[in-house]
Amino acid sequence: MTQTQAELKLFTFDEFIEWYPEKSEVRYELHDGVIVEMPKPRGQHSKLTGSLVGKLLTTISEISKTDIWFIPRESIVKPKRDKSGYEPDIIILNQETIDTETRWETESIIQNATSVKLIAEVVSTAVASSRETLSPVAYGGKPSCSASSPTRCLSNWQDDYYDKLRDYEDMGIPEYWIVDYAALGGRKFIGNPKVPTIFVCELIDGEYQMTPFIGIDRIISPTFPQLNLTAQQIFDSAL
Repeated sequence: MTQTQAELKLFTFDEFIEWYPEKSEVRYELHDGVIVEMPKPRGQHSKLTGSLVGKLLTTISEISKTDIWFIPRESIVKPKRDKSGYEPDIIILNQETIDTETRWETESIIQNATSVKLIAEVVSTAVASSRETLSPVAYGGKPSCSASSPTRCLSNWQDDYYDKLRDYEDMGIPEYWIVDYAALGGRKFIGNPKVPTIFVCELIDGEYQMTPFIGIDRIISPTFPQLNLTAQQIFDSAL
């Protein structure tokens, strides 16, 4: 057994929240008990996310839901499984049902699907990936993804296409977008050759139905049926 394996501690969600540094400039998520440092969104990822937030807020205003639906700056979603916790790139919350969230006011934690209208994850181009080396116990509470770190860096597309999709589905989140602007996902999802794709996952009978949108396809959203936006317009906002 290596030293890293011996020192590795698996965290519960509550232990993760207790560990989370106050006023941290770094985002962290909990994946199967291991705390993972998420790269700060930069460049195209940050530009696209900001632009999409603006478009969604405009649509919320157009349908007169501004006083009811809102997009918080930060929130942590607690799946039913106790050893994971995610901070979505975009989450639209429902003010009418947020009172059911007993940990929202003090910890910005979302546990109930009734509080959520939509979650969107923008597939990142790089993320710390070696789960064992990212344990804050093993590395002094400072997991990192850099040239001097033992951690490897690569795409996190599996997290968005598999883990988060599974957990959001299990929670009953009604709508989940996977925004793969850099075409990083597996070929079985986005084709060969790979093309930038947005998946709108709609919860139907407890399971997500994944609908892909590429190029000039107009995004069809159950939450925003009046949305007049193509996949390419979203991708272009990253340029």
